[in-house]
Amino acid sequence: MKIIAIGRNYAEHAKELNNPVPTTPVIFMKPDTALLKENKPFYHPDFSEDVHHEIELVLKISKEGKHISEKFAANYYEEIGLGIDFTARDVQARHKEKGLPWELAKAFDGSAPVSTFVPKTKFESVYDINFKLDINGETRQQGNTRDLLFSFESIIAFVSKYITLKKGDLIFTGTPPGVSKVKIGDRLEGYLEDEKMLDFYVK
Repeated sequence: MKIIAIGRNYAEHAKELNNPVPTTPVIFMKPDTALLKENKPFYHPDFSEDVHHEIELVLKISKEGKHISEKFAANYYEEIGLGIDFTARDVQARHKEKGLPWELAKAFDGSAPVSTFVPKTKFESVYDINFKLDINGETRQQGNTRDLLFSFESIIAFVSKYITLKKGDLIFTGTPPGVSKVKIGDRLEGYLEDEKMLDFYVK
């Protein structure tokens, strides 16, 4: 399986990092070794002094497809979960300055904690889902899918023009504003509406 992530998909997050608001989706990938499941602890890498949390809704692809039409794209995912795109911001900044790819800042081991998944039919509308991240009991990030720049369908259609999507692939759909540094000892709790989906420590 592969992890495809969408950058800058909430305008306020793009602005907080002084990035332009994109007109087409910004895409990067994480290897399967980035995946962290079952609320296992996240081990802070020693190559970064500035690892940031980015809470995101995650789509699980349910069948194979390529060149998917946007009008049919909703048929390619049935479940939604919660994930964190851990980002070594200092490493990313050095690479951005040189116009280099972000992978070392985004794709390192354990950089993609993912919750269990729930059926999308649980939600009245997938474009009115609240989600948030608490750190040590304090809310740091909260978002609602109504604020997405690119819809789930447009993301699936866009990605599948270039990359075949397969069953089990995960798409991280972007983070709302409020990203900040994590430190050893932090407890991270992620909520999808009122349901706690993530609960783990930084070690």
